[in-house]
Amino acid sequence: MGLLTEGSPLTWEETKALAEHVRQHGVEQFINLYKKLRDRTGDVLKWGDEVEYIIVKFDDENKRATVSLRAVELLPELQKKELEDPENAKSLWRPEYGAYMIEGTPGKPYGGLLAHFNIVEANMKFRRAEASTLLKDGEVIMSITNFPRLGCPGFTSPPYTPTPNSGVSMSRFFPDEAIFPGHPRFKTLTSNIRERRGEKMEINLPIYRDVNTKIPVDNCHELDKGLAKPDCVYMDAMGMGMGCCCLQLTFQACCITEARTLYDQLAPLCPIMLALSAASPVYRGFLTDVDCRWNVISGSVDCRTREERGLEPLKNNKFRIQKSRYDSIDSYLSAEHEKYNDIQLVHDPKIYRRLREGGIDHPLAMHVAHLFIRDSVSLFTEKVNQDDENDTDHFENIQSTNWQTMRFKPPPPNSRIGWRVEFRPCEAQLTDFENAAYVCFVVLLTRVILSYRLNFVMPISKVDENMQRAQRRGACTQQKFWFRRDVRSPDVDAYAEMTIDEIVNGKDGVFPGLIPLIESYLSGMDVDADTHCSVQQYLKLIQRRASGEISTMATWIRQFVTSHPEYKKDSVVTEKINYDLLKTAHGIQTGTIPAPSLLGGSNVSKTNDDIPTAFKDCP
Repeated sequence: MGLLTEGSPLTWEETKALAEHVRQHGVEQFINLYKKLRDRTGDVLKWGDEVEYIIVKFDDENKRATVSLRAVELLPELQKKELEDPENAKSLWRPEYGAYMIEGTPGKPYGGLLAHFNIVEANMKFRRAEASTLLKDGEVIMSITNFPRLGCPGFTSPPYTPTPNSGVSMSRFFPDEAIFPGHPRFKTLTSNIRERRGEKMEINLPIYRDVNTKIPVDNCHELDKGLAKPDCVYMDAMGMGMGCCCLQLTFQACCITEARTLYDQLAPLCPIMLALSAASPVYRGFLTDVDCRWNVISGSVDCRTREERGLEPLKNNKFRIQKSRYDSIDSYLSAEHEKYNDIQLVHDPKIYRRLREGGIDHPLAMHVAHLFIRDSVSLFTEKVNQDDENDTDHFENIQSTNWQTMRFKPPPPNSRIGWRVEFRPCEAQLTDFENAAYVCFVVLLTRVILSYRLNFVMPISKVDENMQRAQRRGACTQQKFWFRRDVRSPDVDAYAEMTIDEIVNGKDGVFPGLIPLIESYLSGMDVDADTHCSVQQYLKLIQRRASGEISTMATWIRQFVTSHPEYKKDSVVTEKINYDLLKTAHGIQTGTIPAPSLLGGSNVSKTNDDIPTAFKDCP
């Protein structure tokens, strides 16, 4: 979720009055940090994953499934080991937006050894088991991207009623009690984003039109005129998007140059991985015509005013802003890739000039000046006045609330941590096996990119186009995506529209394929038998999913719903369908129910389950 500052939150009016203060000092903090650390080199490769989970409660007697609002109870228990012995904690736990969500990461980052691929899944299993020991009867931990009936009446346990005319969300669907109560950041963000926008959030997903689908979908277009569209599933709160789960990775580079290279080269892969990991076709109890969460979250935190969205002439605001603060990146960071920045980058000229005066090169200065067109939307009294030579909270305040597909992360001050990049598009997968497969696949791609000096960069406008294609129903097998044909040459600018299958597995005479490139890299490495077996299992899953031999989670959910005996071909996911769907998904997750169409056979891999031993050699 980003920076979790402790303290007393300010109201939106108080925060707004300090917006320029935060921007000016945030820029000075970045300049000071850059001057100190721009020449830092020699950091070793480290990487780690973040998996977000939903606490689901099953009422077997009444055949209902709800989200359990007990994250605030679980987290202190889960964090005890870290607080008592941080050096030996095998997992780290953090709050997330929903009162039913928790986020788990490995206790220590993984390193450059290929053998570390053999403990990723084991640690994920450990995390899930650790959290599961704290659950009550009927509760389970699930790594699902979206709870299908989020926003439906009674979707929480205990049940709460939304308050559309009061509270921080002012939502028709999402009660404030479903927001994590243990940290003031979440409710402050919710209120301030809505108040800055000047009206409720506006999320409209096209309904999946079946034989008996009703249009209008419901009466929301009458209740919230001008916001809800009659042929769409309408949502109106930050929680409807930020209440979704994802799978993220962070990489530490050896230096700032390598970090910028990884940022640029991974950016075109974001929409590919979004389509390949698609896992969320159901929202507010309706089947939609999309497979992914991305635009839902984008709309849920879109704090742009009507002027900034181009709906009214600029009067009180400085800029027309094309995207929400949660969206795809708008520029590459390396000087050699500037020619591919083919969309107008809205930026603050004053901040850009100050960054250039401070010694920041043009592309990086443009990047920061673009991030800083945003206001702070969460500020704490204790953090208003800072030491710009040694603090970076004002910089991180804005940096961490630009939730983009990639994030470029400077080292924290006075830390052993180096320059990092965060890869953010992937949807959470149902099983630890799948999550480990996606993680290892992306990590291997970073090794191949740097080792072979590959070039995936193409015009940023094509990446944007791909991001929208990636979210369409069945995109993994039915859409084509712009991709660079010659990835070994930095000079040949040839792009083609390819399927995910062609991008991942290759197409003769057009593109070698990401997995063949990985296999070529691995053939020259000394890989032990166990690690080789694990990696091959992961790559096989990715291969088969890309080819359509097995389905994405989104396709599997869609097929489950539409073939359920209670489904009336009306796009509605009832309480019983939702219960059966999640019960079956949990059975697949635990290995008690086979899922050949989703996993292609066994969902139990042979990775190292000896967590304590495996982690002895981790950096």
